[in-house]
Amino acid sequence: MKRESGMQDDKVSLVEMGPRDGLQNEANALPLIQRLELIARLVESGLQRIEVGAFVSPRRVPQMADSAELFKALPRKGPTRYGALVPNLQGLQAAIAARADEIGLFTACSDGFTRANIGIGVEESLVRFAPLVQEARRLGIKVRGYLSTVIACPFDGPTRPKRVAAMAERLLDLGCHEISLGDTIGVGTPGTVAPMLDAVLHEIPAGRLAVHFHDTYGQGLANLLPALERGIRTIDCSVAGLGGCPYAPGASGNVASEEVIYLLHGLGMSTGVDLDKLAATGQWVSERLGRPNGSRVGQALHANAERLRMRLCQSSSH
Repeated sequence: MKRESGMQDDKVSLVEMGPRDGLQNEANALPLIQRLELIARLVESGLQRIEVGAFVSPRRVPQMADSAELFKALPRKGPTRYGALVPNLQGLQAAIAARADEIGLFTACSDGFTRANIGIGVEESLVRFAPLVQEARRLGIKVRGYLSTVIACPFDGPTRPKRVAAMAERLLDLGCHEISLGDTIGVGTPGTVAPMLDAVLHEIPAGRLAVHFHDTYGQGLANLLPALERGIRTIDCSVAGLGGCPYAPGASGNVASEEVIYLLHGLGMSTGVDLDKLAATGQWVSERLGRPNGSRVGQALHANAERLRMRLCQSSSH
C-alpha cells in the first residue's frame, strides 16, 4: 500500500488523554466537580477530541469510578467529541447509556502486558472485542483501537515491527476506525519508532493511525517527528504530562499536550488550540493534584505570566 508522506497537510488532530489516561494513573484523585472543570477548560482551549472516562472495574481503577456521572454532566454544545475506554460488553453498555461519542478498546502486541492490564491474552482480547465493535458500529459509535507495547514490553521484551503491523491490521479488520500506536513504557527513540511505523504504514494508511508516546526517557517529542514526516496527523497527548504506567517504574505520562502544540506551531502546523489557555489549564490541574507541572512549556509560560503579573502590580503601586 502506498504510504502517505511529507508534511504538506499542516492540520493536526490532537486527542487529549489527560482526563482519562492521565488521571487514572495519578496517586491523588480529582473530585468530580474538578474533573468537570478540567474538561471545560480543555474544551475552552480548543481541543475537540477528549477521552474523559473509563467504564472499568472501580476496584482496579477507582479514579474512574464516577465516569457515568461525569458523562451525564458534560457540556454537549460545540464540536467536541468525548471518548471512553471500555474493557468488555458491560463497559460498552455503560458507555452507550452515558452517550459516549467514541469508545476505545485496549490490547497490546505482547501477551505479558495484556494479561497484566486486562487479565487475558492478546488473542482472547481480540475475540472479546469482535462483538463489541459490531454492536458499537451498529449504533453509529466510532471505535478506537489502542495497541500498546509497540516498541517494547516490560514483561516480554522488544516488539518486532512486523508484529505491530499484523496486530494493527487485525484491529482495523475488526472494524476500528482508528488505531493508536502506543509506546506505553516510553522506551522508544526515533531509531526504533521509524521502522515500526514503516512496517505499519505498509499495511495501513496514515489517515487511520494515531501515535501515543509516553515520555519516560524524554523521547516523546523526538518520536513525533518520524510520525509527522510519514503523514500521520493524529497525536495523543496529556495536559501537563499527566499519568504514567504502573508496569514501568519511573514512567512519566503521555507526552505533554503543551509540548506537542509548541512543537507543531513551531513547524507551522495548525492545531486549533490556544496554547496559553491550555498551559494555564495544565498549571491549574497540577496545583489541584499537588504535583509539579510535567510540561516544561507549561512551566515556562506560567513563569512568564507570573513575571508579567508582578510587573503590572509594581506599576500600579507607583
